[in-house]
Amino acid sequence: MNFSFSDDQILLKNSVRAALDEQCKPEHVRAMFDDPKGYSAELWGEMAKLGWLGLPFPEEQGGAGLGLVELALLLEEMGRAAYPGPFFTTVVLGGLGLMLGGSAAQKDKWLSAFASGKARATAALLEEHLDWDPAATAATAPKAGSGWTLSGLKRFVPWAHTADVVLVPARSPEGLSLFLVDPKSPGVTLTPMVGIDLGSRWSEMRLDKVAVGVDAILGRPGAAGPVVEALLRRAAVMSSAEMLGAARRCLDMSVEYAKVREQFGQPIGSYQAIRHRCAEMLLEAENAHAAVYYAAWALTAGAEDAAVAASICKSYVNEAARKVCGDAIQVHGGIGFTWEYDLHLYMKRAKGLEPLYGDTEYHRELITRHVTSSR
Repeated sequence: MNFSFSDDQILLKNSVRAALDEQCKPEHVRAMFDDPKGYSAELWGEMAKLGWLGLPFPEEQGGAGLGLVELALLLEEMGRAAYPGPFFTTVVLGGLGLMLGGSAAQKDKWLSAFASGKARATAALLEEHLDWDPAATAATAPKAGSGWTLSGLKRFVPWAHTADVVLVPARSPEGLSLFLVDPKSPGVTLTPMVGIDLGSRWSEMRLDKVAVGVDAILGRPGAAGPVVEALLRRAAVMSSAEMLGAARRCLDMSVEYAKVREQFGQPIGSYQAIRHRCAEMLLEAENAHAAVYYAAWALTAGAEDAAVAASICKSYVNEAARKVCGDAIQVHGGIGFTWEYDLHLYMKRAKGLEPLYGDTEYHRELITRHVTSSR
């Protein structure tokens, strides 16, 4: 792997930052807190025009055909801006899920719709016991004629209220299967859930004998386990990229604040305690950077250590982002806790993503299993 970004990757990163700095200012993020949908349709349309919504999709489905490193670059900038909207759920959960397990017809139908901004997606991967292991899936999908009827409870489904399709793992008679479900179907009930990050939206999704046809299943019945695991790895790394962006924003704000805030007649950045804390924050951010982009490269390249790299990435970035954002509040002092100051927007984004797609303990357990099985 080359740890230096190419000229095209740098251009992508800079163009995304410029667009978000202009169109996703903190005032916009705060305005979306009270918006019924929670995101801007105008900004969504602009992202479609810029090609962001189809970045990792094949060109024949309206995408740019780029890899996970480029997608991580984009998501890092979204974390830096605390972007409120269903980009992650549509492109990562829906789009990559279909790329991993969908049929040619399903990809043609949905990926082009995602890339053009005409449709949005999400995935219902977590249930009542809050266990990310696909083997813990309890939702059922008994056969009903040529199709299935899904029943079960899914929790913390991101941006479900905006989705046109939801990827839902459930147990069919053949085993764990993955279905495409219309959230407006009879038998689907969405109940809003509130999390720490008000720039994200969540729903409890209850399925009561929801009928789906034979064209709604991804791949073969009972063969969804590896697809869901692969999707979770990608979601873990891409959410880590977003957390990295939020942590870097907190670091940048802390350094700028330390330059201008004065105590006893001199900037607080002149004090050794503040300098050391900022240096430690930078160290954590740089280590997180290496973990994110190696894991993104490994997943794209199909490297032998891709699975363990994804778990190392998420477990490390969870703690690094928490430390950087927490230390940023300490550097700022009392103002860092106030609603009017923007620091909490980025701290809450990182904190909200920390338990998603596997918390630190979950991924450390996966690392332990990998090391043990490879002996």
